[in-house]
Amino acid sequence: MTVVIKKSMDRETVRKIIASLSKAKRFDAKKYCGTIQLKASPLDIQKKMRDEWE
Repeated sequence: MTVVIKKSMDRETVRKIIASLSKAKRFDAKKYCGTIQLKASPLDIQKKMRDEWE
């Protein structure tokens, strides 16, 4: 979600916008932290991916 806050807006309007953001559904990235198990080092994977373009 993108919210644009302009200089011409008063404080009350900005507070209402911020309050509506806190009610919005958010993505919980911590839920997926550390769940990927890699069989190779990330550097090796990145090198292989870059070699595919050549």
